[in-house]
Formats: sequence, C-alpha cells, structure tokens
Amino acid sequence: MKISNTPNTSSTITGFILLGFPCPREGQILLFMLFSALYLLTLMGNGSIICAVRWDQRLHTPMYILLTNFSFLEIWYVTSTVPNMLANFLSDDKLISFSGCFLQFYFFFSLGSTECFFLAIMAFDRYLAICRPLQYPTIMTGCLCTNFVISCWVLGFLWFLIPIIIISQMSFCGSGIIDHFLCDPGPLLALTCKKAPVMELVFSTLCPIPLIILFLFIMGSYALVIKAVLKVPSTAGRRKAFSTCGSHLTVVSLFYGSVVVMYGSPASEHGARMQMTVTLFYSVVTPLLNPIIYSLRNKDMKKALKKFLRL
Repeated sequence: MKISNTPNTSSTITGFILLGFPCPREGQILLFMLFSALYLLTLMGNGSIICAVRWDQRLHTPMYILLTNFSFLEIWYVTSTVPNMLANFLSDDKLISFSGCFLQFYFFFSLGSTECFFLAIMAFDRYLAICRPLQYPTIMTGCLCTNFVISCWVLGFLWFLIPIIIISQMSFCGSGIIDHFLCDPGPLLALTCKKAPVMELVFSTLCPIPLIILFLFIMGSYALVIKAVLKVPSTAGRRKAFSTCGSHLTVVSLFYGSVVVMYGSPASEHGARMQMTVTLFYSVVTPLLNPIIYSLRNKDMKKALKKFLRL
C-alpha cells in the first residue's frame, strides 16, 4: 500500500488492506479450501438452473425466465466478493488497489440492489398468477417480462452510481486497514481525511430505501396471495398455490432477514466480527442455498434438472 504526501494536501491512500478473517497460515488455507468449495457449488447450482430452464421448453414461462435471471444474478453477486477473498487467504499483504476496492464496492451493492428488484418482480408475478389467473397470460407477456428484467438490471446498477463516484473522489488517510473481507461503506468512510456526515447520511438513506419499499411491496403482494389462496375451496388447490410461493418466500426471508440485521440497526450495535458474519451469510451462503430451495420445492424444476443432468 502506498501513501503519497503532497504540500497543502492530505495524505492519500492508493490502496487498502482487507483484514478478512485473521488466523494462522493453516487456518487461512482451510478457509481457502472451504470457500473455494462453496463458490464452486454456488456456480454449479445456479448454472444448473439456468441450463435446465434453457433446455426445457416447458419452462419458457415468465416465472422461470425471472428465476433464470435471478440465478445469473446470484452467480455474479457471489463473484463480486469471493474470488478476491480467496486470493486474500493466500496473500501475505492482503492488499486491494484503490480502483479495485471501489469496483468491488460498486458491483457488490449494485448487484444487491438488483436482487431486491428481482425479488419484488418475482412476487408480483406470483400475485398475478394466483390472484389474476385468467388475465395472467395477457398481462405477463414476454415483452413485459423482458422489460421487467431490463428494468431490474438498469435500476440496480444506477442506484449507487453517483454516491460511489463522489466517495471515490475523496481523500483517504491513516492506515488504510479495512476490518472486513470486502470494501464496505462504513469502514471506507471511516478512513476519509475529512469526516463526511452528508455522505454518511446519503448512504444511510440510500441503503434502506430500496430495501424498505420493495420489501413492503413483496409483503403486500403475498398478503393478497394468501387472501386469495384461503378462498380456494379444495385443500389440494391451496397446497399447490402455497407450494408455488413457498420457495420465493423462503429466499426473501433469508435475504431480507440478514440484510435487515446488517443495515436496519445502528452500526454501533454490532461489532466488526458480527458485521462480517452477517455479510458473509447474505453474500455467500444465500446464493448457495437459493438453487437448492428452488429445486427441492418445485416439481417442474426437479424434473428439468434430472433431464439436464442425464444429458
């Protein structure tokens, strides 16, 4: 890491140190092997869903098109952090360049925002399928589904663009040590030469807005779904309707539960270790669990995966 000093200006950090999970060399190697296995399983699980949907014509419907894009998103979401984390396990200096840190910062939060939008659109799709079954084919057309997908990606990647550009232009002083395995806004803002309460306010506002609004939208959609399902006379019909929503609700609960713990309470309430543990769960564990959840609770997906694995 280099620190340059110029007259009348603050010392400028040109790189950062990501502490990650400090432990002896043997422990670092074990962690490298563990997270390498988790990363490969995540790629294989989400990749299998993409291939299964792509090669099974029966699954070329809006619900599975959205699921395919969601799996593709999960692959990039975990890739935004894990490869660098794996490299740090085997590195002695654990350095990340200034540009590399902010690129990771941008992609991690943009992909996280995109995931929030996708979860909301998937909830809306289930609402239409269950509450408006007759109008569903005419409303959720291929064109509308494509527009939804494009909107999720565009909005997700625009949300944090301006704040990150502003922060990247600030001067950073001190040790340059980030007590995390990724470039998180809290540790980064703590390293700025001048305290920036405005930027801290911007981030503390920007982070919850998509979470809160989209979460309320998801809960509203499922409240209407539950209300409609309870009116179904047959038990088998209710069970089938709930099964189509169970996987998505489980994924929503895992993602939002961990994110709310992380960003829904003041940072002072949880230490660096707690922050890393919660971040690790929603950035590494949930992308691994999602394909398992969707494949185990969906008969059509299980059939498609078996067909794909027999190829």
